[in-house]
Amino acid sequence: MFGKILIANRGEIALRVQRACRELGIRTVVVHSEADRDAKYVKLADESVCIGPAPSNQSYLNIPAIISAAEVTDAEAIHPGYGFLSENADFAERVESSGFVFIGPRPETIRLMGDKVFAKAAMKASGVPCVPGSEGVLSDDPKEILRIAKAVGYPVIIKASGGGGGRGMRVVYTEAALLNAVAMTRTEAQNFFGNPNVYLEKYLENPRHIEIQVLADSHKNAIYLGERDCSMQRRHQKILEEAPATGIPSRYITRISERCADACKRINYRGAGTFEFLYENREFYFIEMNTRIQVEHPVTEMITGIDIVQEQIRVAAGEKLRFRQREVTPRGHAIECRINAEDPYTFAPFPGKIALYHPPGGPGIRVDSHIYQGYTVPPHYDSMVAKVIAYGDTRDQAIQRMRIALSEMSVDGIKTNIALHHELMHDANFVQGGTGIHYLEKKLAARSEMK
Repeated sequence: MFGKILIANRGEIALRVQRACRELGIRTVVVHSEADRDAKYVKLADESVCIGPAPSNQSYLNIPAIISAAEVTDAEAIHPGYGFLSENADFAERVESSGFVFIGPRPETIRLMGDKVFAKAAMKASGVPCVPGSEGVLSDDPKEILRIAKAVGYPVIIKASGGGGGRGMRVVYTEAALLNAVAMTRTEAQNFFGNPNVYLEKYLENPRHIEIQVLADSHKNAIYLGERDCSMQRRHQKILEEAPATGIPSRYITRISERCADACKRINYRGAGTFEFLYENREFYFIEMNTRIQVEHPVTEMITGIDIVQEQIRVAAGEKLRFRQREVTPRGHAIECRINAEDPYTFAPFPGKIALYHPPGGPGIRVDSHIYQGYTVPPHYDSMVAKVIAYGDTRDQAIQRMRIALSEMSVDGIKTNIALHHELMHDANFVQGGTGIHYLEKKLAARSEMK
């Protein structure tokens, strides 16, 4: 096992990794920007190194500074958290070539699954169903693009091959708008991801967003930890997540999960990962794989009892998975609400100083957060400041506990989206379960029209 790990991230995930390391008896080094000097995880770390000013490209994305910090502190491994450099194959390669262990997949695996076109091809080879679409990157031939779209059937969605985070996507409903949409998405893809390649898929009208959590080691072992429903989202950004997914027959989940575990073995996957699917009319369609820990990992941890971050670390240290598939027995239901420093309905970021902070508690309530009273939320990074997770024996109990938790939670001095989450916990359609990925957008649009 490692003696010291450097955490190359910030916010609640930095604190989450830190806690996992402490339980394993591992010392931690936290790198941080000047803006995060007073963050909780910096204060609690065994060592901390300031690696640059507030802008992320000068600090958290500064690979030489991170490597240098690992060298001067004698760290043995680097945990990238999520976001920033967590799915950057060049970073993983640089970490490994510098003599450290990257806590995540191998660089070549990240590179393979990071390109959605190649990822789809790899999944098809493993028997994982994919959304109908172009068999690879779209060419520059307008006639060929029009032919493919017609064969797939409108509406279609144009996606950046190297995209993520909800960027580099455009829905097209008519043939007349297609070529212009392709050109615009190519430009956006180049600007955001440095890769102009795009591909085309059938746009499903009312799917759910279902994820399969996997763990794999370097000894050809791979298991799945059940599914998550992440359908409550806006502009492809998730708002809340839950596990398990309600209303989907267990045999369907088992079948697709087994294929995901087999795919991990086929691509020589290592660590924690997530297969993302669209689910509609009792069919699963692969969309992408996230080669990292996910924001929503706590709901899976709550229903399985498995600490996914610790297992990441154990696997990276060369250990075999400690669990066989038959030993993974999900129980109960968990819901996670992402608490963001933003207007609850316009989603405009709202950084600033927290005048009062009162986290919720009680049975089945978990709060993952790095904030405290007096803490200043910086304007430079993602607006998420906390995750509230409610666990219950049943979904109804989890919802009720979340309602109570949200009513107890106070964050004064900044705006948060707690009010939106409270509204969703009382929404009749959410309570019934099974809402699709477009539900929240439509709900907010209807709310805006009523004003």
